[in-house]
Amino acid sequence: MLNVDTLQGKTFVDVGSGSGLFSLAARNLGASVHSFDYDPNSVACTQQLRQRFFANDTQWVVEHGSVLDAHYMEHLGTFDVVYSWGVLHHTGAMWQALDNVATLVRPGGLLFIAIYNDSGLSSRLWTQVKYMYNRLHPKLRFLVVWPAAVRLWGPTTIRDVLRGRPLATWQNYGEKRGMSPWEDLIDWVGGYPYEVAKPGEIFEFYRRKGFRLQKLITTEKNGCNEYVFSLDGSVSAR
Repeated sequence: MLNVDTLQGKTFVDVGSGSGLFSLAARNLGASVHSFDYDPNSVACTQQLRQRFFANDTQWVVEHGSVLDAHYMEHLGTFDVVYSWGVLHHTGAMWQALDNVATLVRPGGLLFIAIYNDSGLSSRLWTQVKYMYNRLHPKLRFLVVWPAAVRLWGPTTIRDVLRGRPLATWQNYGEKRGMSPWEDLIDWVGGYPYEVAKPGEIFEFYRRKGFRLQKLITTEKNGCNEYVFSLDGSVSAR
């Protein structure tokens, strides 16, 4: 997506580092990395990866922080690459988060984000599903999970049966996604707050801030659209 073979000599911030895998990839490519996440468990996971592969490395910082905390964001400074994949639409204030990450990009730097696609009615319906799941008592969440499982996995299961390979996709799913299909289902159904945007909305939002679109991968479904923007070297997004 960045059209580079190395990040040697570059600074990289991972906004919402999650497991820390993307931070690890950036560090392996030579970048100086700053990782932060709002979730303490994610911070701990990223710290574990850092300790395992880059113990006592001064070029990889891991912190607890929120993209919605203006004071925290202000003290971070600016970076050559600002990366936030599938994070900002789960903050409960997506447009504020999109605005805040722009301030981290230094003139001439790159912003790489992934945001859920606005697919119209489907997005509205999934928002309600996610909302209901989180409102229900844990013992009653099966009322949402099982219908969602039928909707998401029913066609695939039928196809596997017709091909003479019952549950083949389910059994091999971990190799594709890095998590079990059940955990992925819960991750999707429970992923609230949940906001979406059309590609044109994201493009126009950043165009007004002096960014230029370098690369775009879109989806027609409920997945993420991926964007890489560059900031004009003569412009500051702050």
